[in-house]
Amino acid sequence: MGTVVQLKKQINNSYFQLKESVDEKLVLVEEKIKSKLTSDVELVQKMTNYHIHTGGKRLRALLTLGSAKLCGYTKGVRDINLAACVELIHSATLMHDDVIDAGDLRRGKKTPNSIWGNQSSILIGDYLLSRCFEMMVEDGNLEILKILSSTSAQIAQGEVLQLQHKGEVDMLEETYLKIISSKTAALFAAATKVGAIISNTENRKKDALDFYGKNIGLTFQIADDTLDYNSEFKLFGKKMGKDFFEGKITLPIILLFQKINSLEKQKINDFFIQEDRSDSDLSYTLNLIKKYNIINECYKKADHFISLASNSLSIFKDSQEKTTLENLTSFSLERNF
Repeated sequence: MGTVVQLKKQINNSYFQLKESVDEKLVLVEEKIKSKLTSDVELVQKMTNYHIHTGGKRLRALLTLGSAKLCGYTKGVRDINLAACVELIHSATLMHDDVIDAGDLRRGKKTPNSIWGNQSSILIGDYLLSRCFEMMVEDGNLEILKILSSTSAQIAQGEVLQLQHKGEVDMLEETYLKIISSKTAALFAAATKVGAIISNTENRKKDALDFYGKNIGLTFQIADDTLDYNSEFKLFGKKMGKDFFEGKITLPIILLFQKINSLEKQKINDFFIQEDRSDSDLSYTLNLIKKYNIINECYKKADHFISLASNSLSIFKDSQEKTTLENLTSFSLERNF
């Protein structure tokens, strides 16, 4: 329960340490993204500008920059270009996600699809991916091209798998992990591994950073899904019960369904069969989650992936970069933004 106790006592500052350590390069990543999305088509420019200004943690870009720094990459701008590339993949998936989920808010601001409609948002998401693939080709490394292109395909498959199991309250935990491995962890793994590849480091270090990225990605998504039902936290830009109202089955619901009695199961099942869910439905579900201590159970599951991620960095020599990335594993669970 160590991590759970830490969660309530402090917010890990490793994210800010990582950001500060590569701050100059992160500015260049932002400039690269902006220049890459320049368009003569007015609506394309308007929508991409809006999307850029909605911000975000740029965590995946930071992981590429941090991994490259850990592996000794110092000269050149490949880390900046590929960090921008990874962010564009992420941005494209968010735009597509918001259409699929009929989302109207992200990071406290209206989503592009709620302003310009679904058709434009899908096309702009495709535009971001196209620009990203241009950058992959410009980099010229076949290993990186293969990783990032296959990751894009994996993310799409994860989305389809989640749709396939929408509303399935008795979903297996294994299926859930498969979904988030594809939708979230695959891009985290790609972000960290490309940082190692451009540094021409040995294969075992590439594999270690790939494994690190995957497990921090799993932790990050479990935390995100858990925070959606955690009434102890009020998150900026994230409405309580967003996944619940969209009918998404995530770890808190999966673990809850394993513990509740038959009458409670019928009630929860009825909620997710319905086309829409009400505030009172959410309130009932939150009370059950509290009753069966589900939030704590979710964090215990995430603890496992934190340990795997942290231990994977043991092959690297001690350094500030290594310490920051190790601490980032806890941040992915402890964050409140």
